[in-house]
Amino acid sequence: MFTPKTHNPALAAALILLASAFIAATTLLAKALSTGALGAPLHPLQISHARFVFAFALFAGGAMVLRPRITRPHWGLHLGRTLCGWGGVSLMFAAVAHIAMGDATAISFLNPVFAMMLAIPLLGEKVGRVRWSAAAIAITGMVILLRPTPESFQPAALLALAAAASMGMELIFIKKLTRREGLFQILLVNNLLGVCIASAAVLPVWQMPEPGQWPALAAIGILMACAQIAFVNGMARADASFVAPFSYATLLFAALYDFAVFDVVPDAVSILGAVVILAGALLLALREGRAQSSPPVPAQTRPEAVANGADKAAGDGPGSGQH
Repeated sequence: MFTPKTHNPALAAALILLASAFIAATTLLAKALSTGALGAPLHPLQISHARFVFAFALFAGGAMVLRPRITRPHWGLHLGRTLCGWGGVSLMFAAVAHIAMGDATAISFLNPVFAMMLAIPLLGEKVGRVRWSAAAIAITGMVILLRPTPESFQPAALLALAAAASMGMELIFIKKLTRREGLFQILLVNNLLGVCIASAAVLPVWQMPEPGQWPALAAIGILMACAQIAFVNGMARADASFVAPFSYATLLFAALYDFAVFDVVPDAVSILGAVVILAGALLLALREGRAQSSPPVPAQTRPEAVANGADKAAGDGPGSGQH
């Protein structure tokens, strides 16, 4: 994995769009595997296990070829980050088995909002009116997507909400890790620990995949690893405030895949909720992008940028997913 330094906004946008397509594709494959479209339904824990196994194999192979410099990892931070990431992706895979991919993906975009709120007690950050307003807008969209009426409420949407909260906590750990360790090391250790955690969790529900399911399981891990690489290199080629909006194309890809494969057409409520969430998330991302590009100020007064920069820099993008 390379870390380019040449400023190239056009290529950066293309890389972020490519990563978004990869992320949505992993969700599509997870839905196909968990709903029985590719054989006997597999448990979400088994799907997330494959995600870590095959991604780690790819990064381990890259490490043997590239020989990156590895420093002493902070195992406590890595363990916290991986537990939250594994929990988030497992919940997300469970959610898409029961609700539209577009709805689950849109709800997952709340993870920077959760990260912003968690940063107040955990990182001592101060949140201004713009960031609170952006969070309020995004949460309004979440309420719309949850359809909180007895006739239309979807309990499975709470799985996607829990996934967003778990991934929001993961961003806190990522922010701490990026201050200490290199990006490739963070990804390598994350996937190594993910294999260990997922392997222990999958034992009670493990079943031998059918021959046609193995390629899909492998593709989930490889596509997620490729998405992480594309995000890292896309972020290195342009300002965060420029590339952040392109990451929300994940929602578009998810809706297109869901329609093409499962013939799911978003209804008016889904479209409205997704648009409102995206509006809040975009406002938050632009606010963080401007904060990151501002001249340095004394540490005791400097606002930290949790919602956008840390997760993208470490290759974990919105929704999903890149965990």
